[in-house]
Amino acid sequence: MRALVLTIALLSPLAAFAAGTSDDSPPQPTETSTSCKNGQVWDKTTEACVDAQESRIDDDTRYEAARELAYAGRYDDALHVLAAMSDQTESRVLTYFGFAHRKAGRTELGMRYYQQALDADPDNLLARSYMGQGLVEAGDVKAARTQLAEIVARGGASSWPETSLRRAIKTGRTYNY
Repeated sequence: MRALVLTIALLSPLAAFAAGTSDDSPPQPTETSTSCKNGQVWDKTTEACVDAQESRIDDDTRYEAARELAYAGRYDDALHVLAAMSDQTESRVLTYFGFAHRKAGRTELGMRYYQQALDADPDNLLARSYMGQGLVEAGDVKAARTQLAEIVARGGASSWPETSLRRAIKTGRTYNY
């Protein structure tokens, strides 16, 4: 039993790569995606939608809001929220800039953001997976396989980034989460 607990504890960080958080499941809709408009974020304190630039909103709240909006297909709103992040060079921020641009049809721009994310953190498995999925969409399966090999080589075997990219290569269908 103790070995099982230790194994789970050691493997649980791999789930953190699923969407840049400690959770590999899709974000649950909140007021940010159901009530707020134009890239606003739900402020639990005031119980109102506020601009993402609002000083009382912290970066983790902004990041989760951007993730939620991107998952909901509101890519431009997600980009607005990401633009409010205090560190625009952070790998997770660059990854979601890439994701939102790619999913909004600006594939080349998205790929440049993924590359910037990887330049900042070569071990960003999510950026590698999303980049690989963009390569699958572009028909460059060979380059996607290179990203898959990098994910595995960097300790991401059986993680969400590895699984989703492997499926995309096999089926030609890409995944958000």
